[in-house]
Amino acid sequence: MEQIIEYIKPELITVAVVLYFIGLGLKKAEAVADKYIPLILGAAGIILCAFWVLATEPLKDGQEIAMAVFTAVIQGILTAGLSTYVNQIIKQVRKTE
Repeated sequence: MEQIIEYIKPELITVAVVLYFIGLGLKKAEAVADKYIPLILGAAGIILCAFWVLATEPLKDGQEIAMAVFTAVIQGILTAGLSTYVNQIIKQVRKTE
């Protein structure tokens, strides 16, 4: 887990927490098949990270815009991965064999 956190911007760790709770809500609501929850969390992570990038980075030229898109996508995927990873750890710890 330390390796994942090393690549996520510290300000965006809260996005992983938010995604974790969104995932729990989707699971309990049973409105979406379980196999689609990681995809939804990935998309939500990218969108939330895009809001953060747009709010914090000046976008003056094409290179900065491209870097902002890249950052939002990578950070969104990483935060979604972290939330899914934490969910799996919790499930495995609770499992009795």
